[in-house]
Amino acid sequence: MKPCLYMVIPCYNEEAVLPVTAPLFIGQLKALIEEELVSSDSRILFVDDGSRDQTYAIIQSLAQAESAVIGLRLSRNFSHQNALYAGMMEARRFCDICITTDCDGQDDPSAMREMVVKYAEGNEVVYGVRRSRKNDGFFKRSSARFFYRVMQWMGAETIPDHADYRLMSKSVLEVLSSFKETNLFLRGMVPLVGFRSTAIYYDRADRLAGKTHYSLHGMCRLALNGITSFSVRPLRAVTGLGFLVTLISLSGVIWSVLCRLLETAVSGWASLVCIICFLGGIQLLSLGVIGEYVGRIYLETKSRPRYVISERTGQSDKPSCSGHALQEENHEK
Repeated sequence: MKPCLYMVIPCYNEEAVLPVTAPLFIGQLKALIEEELVSSDSRILFVDDGSRDQTYAIIQSLAQAESAVIGLRLSRNFSHQNALYAGMMEARRFCDICITTDCDGQDDPSAMREMVVKYAEGNEVVYGVRRSRKNDGFFKRSSARFFYRVMQWMGAETIPDHADYRLMSKSVLEVLSSFKETNLFLRGMVPLVGFRSTAIYYDRADRLAGKTHYSLHGMCRLALNGITSFSVRPLRAVTGLGFLVTLISLSGVIWSVLCRLLETAVSGWASLVCIICFLGGIQLLSLGVIGEYVGRIYLETKSRPRYVISERTGQSDKPSCSGHALQEENHEK
């Protein structure tokens, strides 16, 4: 029996690129259906993450022209990861397999065929991994490599050079629906689920139109989510640093006492100021790391919805939300 495929594609202010890339996704889906690799009930699900331009209007027009296209509109911008998760949770109600990708066309749509073939061979997760980063600038290439190395050192399982281009089976989606954290980092959550997995490799193209909305600040926030969601090593590093500073301070105290007993002490304020500034900096850094974790615990305990759906193409629904205690109830409606 041919699996039902849902392509989940988050969009945020993509009115420039969506008319260019949507035909590529539609063409790829039709090709998969014609080859009888997926069911004719397969769909493309665009998720508008609270865009301020005409993105959702374009999605509506695509849905009217193509029966295979459907769309969700979130009530505001909830971030890329939450929009992606919203589409995945919507798709799991209908699909056998789900492929997530960005709408800028940089992730080669033709690689989806190989993903579906790998699923047919028994893999529940198929990661799309870039062959190289030759299209990236020096800073982005270097920072990406540094990030993956840091994540590995932190003990978080991630796939190097893999973003959010992946195939997941319905079984994987069902398990992901039970994850309750508010601060999502799907690149770490999916490997954590387990199941049989493999990777396919593709060449990442340049953006076909428009400008990227992933700023340096956004990338740093995503990296921080990944580190704090999957590792406590920063807290342990702070503990180790505090122990080291304590040893250094104790050595300084012993040295000061010996100088006083031997009457070789030299009066001066420079050394005192340096020590105070050093210890003050270490304390503030430690408090900052601890505060980051405490703040995230605070956000998690609120159990707020991760997203709110305000509209679906072809119908005007009451806003529905998903997250924690409300999630299963809303999916049953």
